[in-house]
Amino acid sequence: MDALENLLYEARAHSAVISQSILDPPWALRFVDGAPLTLVTMLRGRAWITVDGLEPVAIGRGDMAVLRGPVPYAIADDPATPPRVLIDGVDNCTSPQGDDLCAETYLAPRTWGDSLHAAHSLLIGTYQARGDVCDRLLDALPPLLVVPDESEHCIILDLVAAEITRDAPGQQVVMDRMLDLLLVATLREWFERPEANTPGWYHALGDPVVGAALRLLHDDPSHPWTVAALAAKTGVSRASLARRFNELVGEPPMSYLTGWRISLAADLLRHPDATIGSVARRVGYANAFGLSSAFKRLRGISPSAHRTAAYRLH
Repeated sequence: MDALENLLYEARAHSAVISQSILDPPWALRFVDGAPLTLVTMLRGRAWITVDGLEPVAIGRGDMAVLRGPVPYAIADDPATPPRVLIDGVDNCTSPQGDDLCAETYLAPRTWGDSLHAAHSLLIGTYQARGDVCDRLLDALPPLLVVPDESEHCIILDLVAAEITRDAPGQQVVMDRMLDLLLVATLREWFERPEANTPGWYHALGDPVVGAALRLLHDDPSHPWTVAALAAKTGVSRASLARRFNELVGEPPMSYLTGWRISLAADLLRHPDATIGSVARRVGYANAFGLSSAFKRLRGISPSAHRTAAYRLH
């Protein structure tokens, strides 16, 4: 796998929340659920997304917006419309006064709002747990990005729209995988756009030497790699690889490998049956002590403290 494939492969929705809201203006939804990643699009009409601290951004039918949590945000027919619904968790939507709105606005499976024929239809898919999306992928994204509707994600979006009100056996699994496909298609398109502030490793994937080295590191992060070993595999000198890798990626090969190993470890530690020792061996450290030292140096906390914090957030 290359670096992007690795990050997107780690995106795995588990009981994701996918819903549509069908509303007549004026309307505004405020989200304070702290979800790590959310996809938003309009199936009908136009809306504005306002992330706290940023200017409002408009989206139209088929435009795909990706929001990186946990910063609160609002979606409205107009940026000036005050919040009509407050959403702070799964199946937890209230009025600004605290009244429960879920039951009275239910229209169909995964569908809430004024009526099935209201002017605006908003589709939202949310990854609820941070472990469902790789930390390194989240770090590569801005708080809000928008990919316009002339992109390949629209093919998948049509499938999601057709499935959202179905209530067949296994429907949650179907929706989870569709959300994953939608995310992968959207982010692949985003990273190719000129306005995307993509990380150095993404552009380096196209280089015949550095791209090959990155694939080796991602294919087998637990291997005892050295710059000399990578250079031999890619057919260049040690000095040449080190210089070009640093120029394109922005850091030396071994520093990149350490960061990738720690990112993998951070995600693996969220699994309840994983021990620090077993995670250490999977990502290339001889024992728990070696992983703990590197983890604390890069993250500022121990693996056990990270695991505790992850369980608390989940």
